[in-house]
Amino acid sequence: MSLFISNAHAAAPGGAAAAGPDMIIMLVVFALIFYFMIYRPQSKRVKEHKALVSSLSKGDEVLTAGGLIGKITKVSEEKDFVKVELSEGNEVMIQKASINSVLPKGTIKSI
Repeated sequence: MSLFISNAHAAAPGGAAAAGPDMIIMLVVFALIFYFMIYRPQSKRVKEHKALVSSLSKGDEVLTAGGLIGKITKVSEEKDFVKVELSEGNEVMIQKASINSVLPKGTIKSI
């Protein structure tokens, strides 16, 4: 026997702890927290973005995910693209999903 190492002793025999109603209640609480804190707000944001993308029309002033501000000049219904005029004579094609928000009319002129 060493001074720094203690002897190992076997534990007293005992029954395994059963997963009672406490464990089930805890799992239900975690599921509710997950639903209300993560899943529900995310699905609400996705639904709002789909409504925004479907309501795009010619003449709307938009802000893209890349930070570009422009006016929509052409909306392609069969494809998921819109043509956005960034400045006079400067147009780009972007995906509808990359549009973050529709700005109020006259925002581009005020900037």
